[in-house]
Amino acid sequence: MGSERVVRTICQGCHCECGVFVHVQDERVVKIEGDPDHPMNEGILCPKGLAYTQLLYHPDRLKYPMVRAGGKGEGKWKRVSWDEALDIWAKKFSAIIEQYGPYGVAFTFGTAPRASLGAYFGLYRALGSPNWACDDIHYCFGPSIIAGFVTYGGFLTAEVGPDYKNSNCILIWAGNPVHSHPTRGKDIMEARARGAKLIVVDPRLTGIASKADLWLQVRPGTDDALALGFLNVIINGNLFDKEFVEKWCVGFEALKERVQDYSPKRVAEITWVSEEKIIQAAEMYAKNRPSALHNRVGIEMHTNSVQTIRALCILIAVTGNLDQKGGNVFPRYPKGLIRNYELRYTRRFFKHPAKVEEGRVGAKDYPLLCGPESPIANAHPPSLIRAALTGDPYPIKGWLSACDIVMALQNTLEVRDALKRMEWMVTVDFFKTPTAEVSDLILPAATWLEKDDVCEYSYLNYASARQKVISPLFECRDETWIVLELAKKMGLRVPLDSVETVDDWNNFLVKDMGISFEEFKKRGTIFEPIQYRKYEQEGFGTPSGKVELYSSILNKYGYDPLPYYAENPESPISTPHLLKDFPLILMTGWRHVVYFHSSNRQIPWLREIYPEPTVEIHPKTAEEMNIREGDWVWIETPRGNGRIRQRASLTEGIHPKVINASSHWWFPEDQEPEHGYLECNINAVMPSGPPYDPIAGSQALRGLLCRIYKA
Repeated sequence: MGSERVVRTICQGCHCECGVFVHVQDERVVKIEGDPDHPMNEGILCPKGLAYTQLLYHPDRLKYPMVRAGGKGEGKWKRVSWDEALDIWAKKFSAIIEQYGPYGVAFTFGTAPRASLGAYFGLYRALGSPNWACDDIHYCFGPSIIAGFVTYGGFLTAEVGPDYKNSNCILIWAGNPVHSHPTRGKDIMEARARGAKLIVVDPRLTGIASKADLWLQVRPGTDDALALGFLNVIINGNLFDKEFVEKWCVGFEALKERVQDYSPKRVAEITWVSEEKIIQAAEMYAKNRPSALHNRVGIEMHTNSVQTIRALCILIAVTGNLDQKGGNVFPRYPKGLIRNYELRYTRRFFKHPAKVEEGRVGAKDYPLLCGPESPIANAHPPSLIRAALTGDPYPIKGWLSACDIVMALQNTLEVRDALKRMEWMVTVDFFKTPTAEVSDLILPAATWLEKDDVCEYSYLNYASARQKVISPLFECRDETWIVLELAKKMGLRVPLDSVETVDDWNNFLVKDMGISFEEFKKRGTIFEPIQYRKYEQEGFGTPSGKVELYSSILNKYGYDPLPYYAENPESPISTPHLLKDFPLILMTGWRHVVYFHSSNRQIPWLREIYPEPTVEIHPKTAEEMNIREGDWVWIETPRGNGRIRQRASLTEGIHPKVINASSHWWFPEDQEPEHGYLECNINAVMPSGPPYDPIAGSQALRGLLCRIYKA
């Protein structure tokens, strides 16, 4: 009988990062199950984690370094050794930097399920380039971080912060955590079962909306007006926390004056939500304290995203739910843990000198997203693509991708063409994605089952050790190893003392905790005690040390210091002349539990659950267009390139004037290098250009106009 063992580690199939037991027979992973003692998931595991063995052993997984052997995008590749691959990469990047300077190379990355991002930032710090960007930072996460930073100096309105387990009322705004963050969805449902009130603001009747006391079916793109309507009801009804506002807030009188423009009557006309429901929801949130608020990317995909989320940050503060038990709580991390955020965004480690950051693509136009004082310091992704196409503000000629940016950004053809113009492009990934297909070099990454890693929980008070279960298959490599070895080839070093190997890296991250990584693995998870009302000792991380309802930072940069409503530049209100040809409102970007953005389409168990791209249509609208359940439907937009098609999914849980298209779709089984993404990916018909949110540079992906017709 062969050897059998069980390894306790941390899944990285999505943001949740659940504790798991991995069963191994004869050095082959045979089963993954939830760890009942891990505080994140308490034994549950979503389909992505359960199916990860199919990713690990997938026949199409990248196995060896490969260099392009034909024209860009032709799909012709030649296997090379790691030594050859790193040599080529080092020489190409060195030549580009010599000719164009360090700004001439860019790096784009995704979020989970990718580890080792910290090391990539170390590489770009060593190269001298500030041009790094999460591929969708301008409309996913970035606006929320900026809004929290300028309001109270922190971030706690997404999966970060809500203390669901102690809440009496939970307000979910433009999110569906049962699918996007299943463990947090579990916490919400458990709170609901013990009697907590639940309010959901969403144009779609999601599963969690169906469980709510109140569902507010807002018109896509008008959340800013609705949030200000809530504030109108709460302030005029004296439902705010007077003591907290007087002691810890600045700008209340100016805010009070601003919200007078947003009566429930006016807001109802803008948002399609009735006056009665606006008043009822605002009062339910304010009167059932402590209340927790969760928002997600649905309200970041607008041209007024930061001010919309600002209004929600203010809603939390004026009702006295900020850093309170059962409200939205600032996280604390184990003392001494060196976090990914610190590595990336503080000058203690990898953040560039201010003068270098002033040259980052987007820093001039979006200083709070891209500039030296930004809390998130990314390049503006659409501007980075345009720099690659036009050389403005300077040429981008080398590119490193640790994500599938072709699928993530709007105007897919433009993104693909920009990347094809690179003098040298490298992709590190698990599969030959659409982005990999336009690269010059593809490198196979190790999965979480094949590496040691430090797992920090950005919204909870602990950190866990991710333990290698098996050695990397084929010639796959830990991405930290890739970075460290490339730096050596280029005669550079990641700017950390005594970090030469992956083991050095992991030990470095925990050394200030007074332990080695081996000790960390034995302990498994290390906690930091939860603290509430920390501001009483520390104040808030703003210039005034208080919650800035009237933001001094926004005022400094010339933005409106108070939140306001702004109609999307393309909508039934802004562009009524388009309604004859484009009569419907388009939503996109929603999450399904089996996929993470563009990943997992090749995993059999997951593809069986959700096999094809779908567009949700109200039955009444479908009947008018002779569309039936399961029909292929063409989708076009006024400023898009061509058309794409998706399967019709008829539901009464959407407004008759709204459709909801799935995103990030491609067909890995299609052997052509494009893998069918121009046929079905909604981003292919979404415009990439301005107007953008003036602060974060986000785009309107929800609330644009479109038309559909039967294919």
